Amino acid sequence: MRSMQSAAQFQPQPSVPGLTLVELESPPATHVVGVSAAWRKLLMQAEMAAPHVQVAAIEGEHGSGKQTLARYLFSRSPLAAASFQRRDAREWLVADADPATLAGFTYLDRVDLLAPPGQGLLLGVLKVLQDRPAGRAVVLASSQTSLRQMAGQGLLMPDLAFRLTAVRFAIPPLRQRREDIAPLAQGLLDRICARYQQRPVMLGPGALARLLQHNWPGNVRELASVLEAALLEAVDGVIRAGDLPVPSGLDAQPELQPLLHAENLSLDAVIRHHVQSVLDLNRGNKLRAARQLGISRSTLYRILGNEAILAH
Repeated sequence: MRSMQSAAQFQPQPSVPGLTLVELESPPATHVVGVSAAWRKLLMQAEMAAPHVQVAAIEGEHGSGKQTLARYLFSRSPLAAASFQRRDAREWLVADADPATLAGFTYLDRVDLLAPPGQGLLLGVLKVLQDRPAGRAVVLASSQTSLRQMAGQGLLMPDLAFRLTAVRFAIPPLRQRREDIAPLAQGLLDRICARYQQRPVMLGPGALARLLQHNWPGNVRELASVLEAALLEAVDGVIRAGDLPVPSGLDAQPELQPLLHAENLSLDAVIRHHVQSVLDLNRGNKLRAARQLGISRSTLYRILGNEAILAH
C-alpha cells in the first residue's frame, strides 16, 4: 500500500469465524449481500426451504457464492446449532459416507465431478437418508453445471439428479446481477479492511464505474481478489480506478451504459437506478415493483425520493 503506515499493519490476520461473501472464508450468514431482484428471490426461496429441506442442490459458476448460500440455509435450518461440514464429494464418499451414522449439516462440493461409481454410492446414501425422519441430517450438493442437463446428456444417473434437484437453488452469475456489484464491493472491502486491521477504505471516482464495466468471469471470488489487490495500492483510504487490476475496456451490457457515464456513481445512486428500472418495467406500478424488489412500498418511496410520493 502506498502510504506512510507500517507494512506490519497489513499482515493478514486470522479470519473471523462465520459466513463470508465469498467461498474463501466463513463469515456470519447475515452477510449475504445483494439488492437485485434475482438475488432477493433466491434468498426468499432459501428462507422458505431452510426449515424443511433434507436434500438439495446448489448450482452456480465457480466463485458465485454457493457455499455462502449453503451457510445461509444452515443458519436458518433446525440444525443451526450443529456443525457445518464442508466435504469434497469424492473424498467424502470414500471415507465418511455411512448412511447409518449420517447426521448434521453436510455441504458436498462438486458432485458434478463424480464418476459413475461415486454417483451410485451417493444415490445409495440419499435413498437411506430420505427414508429416515427429517431433522437429523441435511445434505446440500454443489455443482458448477446443471445436474438435470447432465442427466439429460447421460453424464449423471437420472435418479440421482431427480433426488438432488427436487429442491434446487440456481445462483445467477455476477454479470447477470450487476446491481449487486456496488453493495458487494463495499461489504467485501469492509471485511478485507477488518482482516488487515486497516481503517475503512472508500471507492473513489471512477472505481465503481470500472467494477461495473467488468464481466466478472470469476464472479464474487474474483471481485474479492481484485479489491484485496486494490487495497494494497490505495492512497489515503481511497481506491481509484487505476488501483483496480481489471481491464478498462467497456464491456458492460448496453442497458448499463447510461449509469456508467453518470457523474454520480455512489451506492445510493446505483440502488436508485435499479429501483427506477424495475419501476419502469412495471409501467409505474409501485406496488408490483416493490414486491419484485422484495421491499415495502414506503421503502421504495424513500429510495426514489419525494417525487415518487407526489406521483403516486
